[in-house]
Amino acid sequence: MDHGHHSGMWVPAEPPTWGRVFLPHLDGWSWLAVLSLVSIVGYLAAVVVLRRTGVAWPWWRTASWVAGCLSLFAVTGTWLNGYSMVLFSVHMAQHMVLSMVAPILLLLGAPVTLALRTLPRGKRLAGVPRALLLDALHSRVARVLSHPAFTLPLFLASLYAVYFTPVFDALMGNPFGHQFMLAHFTVTGLLFFGPILAQDPWPRTTGHGGRMIELLLPMPFHAFFGVAILMASSLVVETFTDPPAGWGIDPLADQKTAGSIAWSFGEIPTVFVLALVLFSWMGSEQRRARRLDRVADRTEDAELTAYNERLRAMAARGG
Repeated sequence: MDHGHHSGMWVPAEPPTWGRVFLPHLDGWSWLAVLSLVSIVGYLAAVVVLRRTGVAWPWWRTASWVAGCLSLFAVTGTWLNGYSMVLFSVHMAQHMVLSMVAPILLLLGAPVTLALRTLPRGKRLAGVPRALLLDALHSRVARVLSHPAFTLPLFLASLYAVYFTPVFDALMGNPFGHQFMLAHFTVTGLLFFGPILAQDPWPRTTGHGGRMIELLLPMPFHAFFGVAILMASSLVVETFTDPPAGWGIDPLADQKTAGSIAWSFGEIPTVFVLALVLFSWMGSEQRRARRLDRVADRTEDAELTAYNERLRAMAARGG
């Protein structure tokens, strides 16, 4: 097992198979992978703390958070990460999971709500983390970072500006740049989907209609990006020019696979989120209708009572 190194980063010696892709592999650069495992432990600990105070926490939120962390680990803490160094198709699958699958699952875990419920309150030192979190949520920086005028261009720039400029090759050229890029994809996804899913207190809130527009706006750009890579007749980035000899990989064919992954991948997460926003919208409309009914019941009863009182008063006077 002679494992190669690609500009300081580990690459498996054997060509990828489904059996090898998800074999765990951690090294000094596996920051996201380690963070994802720590995040599972931290979240579960918080749920236990909350349960002990007698407050229930939805099981599906916990399941979603764990699934989000595991999807992060699956593409950063395994051989897949090594293969993503030399194969564009594997890298693109990694990018899509980091920017669209993991963020949606993590956000459905409502980690901010969980933190606000479990972190100690109060003026003393123990209360500082919770106070800092609240300050961050209400800060001007957070409002800017969560505004669609920032999140939408960022989401699209992480496609066009990364791959169609020398940025990609520069970042792939060193381990720190690579980690930064993986983190950037993940954070971009969180910032983009956060206000749309609206599962947590977010610095900026939008109505359901606005959230659906925000979700659908980048769709054609995302699809076009995939098509552009799919149709390219030459290699878009330098990094994947020479895959390991003996693997029988044609770089241009592999690039076409990357393009089709990028093109098809945007649809499923988007439709899933769209359905969530729609259901949430329908639910809120039903709640609103019930609330209006209750108000009407109360006010009609009050009017009827007042009318009867008036009749009685008149009868008393007449008598």
